[in-house]
Amino acid sequence: MKINLTNPATRQIKQVKIGFSWTVFFFGLFVPLIRGDWKWFFILLAITIILGVPTLGFGGALVGLVFSFIYNRLYINDLLSHGYGPADDYSETALQSHNFIG
Repeated sequence: MKINLTNPATRQIKQVKIGFSWTVFFFGLFVPLIRGDWKWFFILLAITIILGVPTLGFGGALVGLVFSFIYNRLYINDLLSHGYGPADDYSETALQSHNFIG
């Protein structure tokens, strides 16, 4: 399910997906890098290095799997905390039904 979030100050609209992140599953930490989500890029990079080096990469794969389930929620919460809001009624209903907003 994709929703639209808009920033009223900059009038920028971002389309984001709620739920499992297939892009993180396949591309890992490159997703936050491409989205410009620097905070989560460096967190994922650090965790991947810390867990990946001693396990010859298996720990890094595990990080990608775990973050596939939670990254979209983290990304949406960050956008909401930076002033973004639902761009339409459908997006607002979806955010309410998934407990992002009250």
